Amino acid sequence: MVSIAGNFAVLVDAFFISMFMGSMYLSVVQSIEPLVSFINVLYWLIGLGGSIICTMAKAEFDEKKGNSYFTISIIGVTIIGLIITITAIIFQGQFVQLLCHSEQLKPLVTQYFYFYALGIAFNCYMTSLAYFIKTDGFIKMEFRAFLICNGVNIIMDIVLMKFLNLGISGAAMATTLGIIVAAIYITSYFFKSDRRLKFIKIRLSETIGYFADVCKAGFSVSSIPLYRTIRLVLLNALIAGILGELGLAAFNMCYNTLFLLEIFALGTSQSILPIAAAYNKEEDYDGVDYVTKRSLKIIAFGTVFSALFIIFPQIILLIFNVSNPAHIPTIINVIRIFSVSFIAFSVNNLYLFYAESVQYNKLGNMITLLQGLVFPVLFAFIFTYIWGAEGFWISLVMAEFATLLFIFIYSKIKIRKSNEYSGFFLIKKHKGTSVFQYTIEGNVEDAVKLSENIQESFNDERLSVLVSMAIEDMLSI
Repeated sequence: MVSIAGNFAVLVDAFFISMFMGSMYLSVVQSIEPLVSFINVLYWLIGLGGSIICTMAKAEFDEKKGNSYFTISIIGVTIIGLIITITAIIFQGQFVQLLCHSEQLKPLVTQYFYFYALGIAFNCYMTSLAYFIKTDGFIKMEFRAFLICNGVNIIMDIVLMKFLNLGISGAAMATTLGIIVAAIYITSYFFKSDRRLKFIKIRLSETIGYFADVCKAGFSVSSIPLYRTIRLVLLNALIAGILGELGLAAFNMCYNTLFLLEIFALGTSQSILPIAAAYNKEEDYDGVDYVTKRSLKIIAFGTVFSALFIIFPQIILLIFNVSNPAHIPTIINVIRIFSVSFIAFSVNNLYLFYAESVQYNKLGNMITLLQGLVFPVLFAFIFTYIWGAEGFWISLVMAEFATLLFIFIYSKIKIRKSNEYSGFFLIKKHKGTSVFQYTIEGNVEDAVKLSENIQESFNDERLSVLVSMAIEDMLSI
């Protein structure tokens, strides 16, 4: 939950900036989005990666290794965050030049950039620690950190922007203050007597090896925001060159509506990861099939959001306070076009997490690269060259459907090459062995029927009796 706190804070800023300053100032927020995405790379790579292998070490009862990964991850990501903060402040002009290509916007982007950069180290520390404390069972603390971060941000946005008239600088200050307060709160974890993760001394010779293990574990998931960072830098420059501030503001509205969908869809996508992984590890492929079919309800999220914004694009105009009559037709058209992509985006997102859970790493990496970078950038430049601004918005839709088409074609080719797989999700088939499946409600009658069915299924009478007795004992516990 707290992993989206930083992104959600920028969404909150976008809402209040459009409310207090006007919707065109969203172009400033969109110019900063690549930096926000890059910070995601850091805490996904080191924070999430470290928490994954730390959990594995703890499961193997290797306390020393688990605490070593914890120590390396938290100290490492904080130091890197501090280095980036200092570098960003010293070379502020160069960073702004990379992020913003409009001379008119640069003063505003510089203001927002400076105060946002001050919170980078705190953001990396807070979010990375949140991943670890969640694995240690402190889930409520993680959730409270998310609420504190965004609660402080909302309050300070109103105080700094409305009452103190600090404008765009106030929005960035509010975001950073929210992150700092949340970071201070989450530090209280170290005062918990029942915590299992502790800082330990690590020999210098072991440090590089541990840090490399952390980065390897987190690379797959961190490639998602990495590709997004590169994509946003290129697409921001492209749309700014065509439509200027209006293009960037409209792009930010699209980005924020997609983030709203992601909040709902991400829960479903991530929830299948441990369940499908457990079924797949036990070679219960019927269980994997059941989970994936149930998870396809995610399409409903995409369909509802698509229909809602296609029919009522005025909702976005209301949320982001778009009132200029000259801008309304353009933004309505953009929202309607972009909303078509939500269905494909939902399925692609689901498939990406599914591929990770069943260890289809090659396929997962290809989906991440195509959806996150190759298709959006390729189609954007081609379609923009052909149809101008209209082509840019269409390219965002085509990128999602092209990714979905790639998954479909890949699945078909894989099934033709091997009889080992079946269906869109490439679910493995049982290898010629007979599989006995039975579902009970947990009552005595069902348990007796299960025992009888087991005895009928085995050719060996003695073995069938022993197995059925064992199952009866398990069910009676």
